[in-house]
Amino acid sequence: MTSPTTLPTSERLTQIARASLDRCGVDVDALGGEVTNRSPINGESVFSVAYGDETTVKLAVERAQDAFKQWRVVPAPVRGALVKRFGELLVEHKDDIATFISLEVGKITSEARGEVQEMIDICDFAVGLSRQIGGSTMPSERPGHRLMETWHPLGVVGVISAFNFPAAVWSWNTAIALVCGDPVIWKPSELTPMTSAACAALLDRAVRDVEAPRYVSQLVIGAQEVGQVLVDDPGVALVSATGSTRMGNLVGPRVAERFGRSLLELGGNNAAVVTGSADLDLTMRGIVFSAAGTAGQRCTTMRRVIAHRSIVDDLSERLAGAYSRLPIGDPMADGTLVGPMVHQQAYEKMTRAIDSAKEAGGSLIVGGGRRLADAAPNAYYAEPAIVRIDEQAPIVREETFAPLLYVLPYDDLDEAIALQNDVPQGLSASIFTQDQAEAERFLSSEGADCGIVNVNIGTSGAEIGGAFGGEKHTGGGRESGSDAWRAYMRRATNTVNYSGELPLAQGVDFTV
Repeated sequence: MTSPTTLPTSERLTQIARASLDRCGVDVDALGGEVTNRSPINGESVFSVAYGDETTVKLAVERAQDAFKQWRVVPAPVRGALVKRFGELLVEHKDDIATFISLEVGKITSEARGEVQEMIDICDFAVGLSRQIGGSTMPSERPGHRLMETWHPLGVVGVISAFNFPAAVWSWNTAIALVCGDPVIWKPSELTPMTSAACAALLDRAVRDVEAPRYVSQLVIGAQEVGQVLVDDPGVALVSATGSTRMGNLVGPRVAERFGRSLLELGGNNAAVVTGSADLDLTMRGIVFSAAGTAGQRCTTMRRVIAHRSIVDDLSERLAGAYSRLPIGDPMADGTLVGPMVHQQAYEKMTRAIDSAKEAGGSLIVGGGRRLADAAPNAYYAEPAIVRIDEQAPIVREETFAPLLYVLPYDDLDEAIALQNDVPQGLSASIFTQDQAEAERFLSSEGADCGIVNVNIGTSGAEIGGAFGGEKHTGGGRESGSDAWRAYMRRATNTVNYSGELPLAQGVDFTV
């Protein structure tokens, strides 16, 4: 293996990509096209891909609707067999998919493999779900009647995914949608076409292996305009979109205008409250991974630490020391913990945010610089940064998708909770404390207003068994585990009269 500071050449990355594409069953010649795909590892071109257009999307929707007519009548446990086979193929090709995630996103190897493990886990979850989907039976007020609810396949699901989790979020949607009886059309990020092509090829193979309808899964690679066509098509029953709040502001109203459904996973401005009783060694580990992991490019990345004034100086000093020791460099090299940011614009947003925080009275206590610029002038390796600031200035209330952490002091728990909640986003929050009353208060209805609220663990690293999503400007959607499957189905309330009589509800008498 290379060292973190020795970056692979484009020729080497292309060689790695082609070998993995071949192993996953991707037709490399068909994938190739006129649009250059670059790797954030060295900032250079690795591959070229072909983009679809409006006609491509329309054809995909037509095919998916035809597949839906076949797939919706297949028993759910039989649909589960497709997802089971897909999970088996993911196990077999775990390293190949992880390689693409590192190549196109810049994730370190362990995080890339962790993302593929999420895909495997959601397949396991969905297979179990395929034998459990069901509604309730409720007592009827009328004798000789049964009142119940049933759940049915919804229709075509369009999935628009973001670059930072180029495979896992698609799989959350796809595994659940397929067992619910819905075909899926996937429009991935323009930055991650090889990851999506490899994943789609494995699912296509699973479709063939279990003899499922051919078009229950389709991939459409393209620019933003392709996503807009998918959003606007009335043949798409549900649009599941992951991205920025700005993107959600566009997608939500467009889908609602045609009375479709949308599932939105948008921005996060996640905070950890660190109380005076917290175990600072444990707290340190939780903060450093949540704030610096994936180069700060997770929706659940910790962006704020709200620390009790009695320990804020000690905690800031410890964090600065840990940050100064973080190995930064080639994400595919042994020992690296922080890889590159995805592109120049992301790095520039980080530097502008640091400048804005300084203007608001903050002080940069560590990081913020750029590494490896001489070795790779088109790659952007940022030093994870910490800014100490006494008030939640406007820039702190914004989500900067970067390894930038703000540390703010507080005096009492009411103030800390108010600071945590005083941002537009509501994805993830955590509290580090050894006081049970503080923990319970943070989890209560008067505590953190997020969709994910943790105790003594960071803001990132959710498991697939729980529903994933957030409130406020995060969009309100829920994916993955728990009862998130309901978003992919339609509900019917049924009354069965087996009495031989016809009593009306609420005692109404309508005798003719």
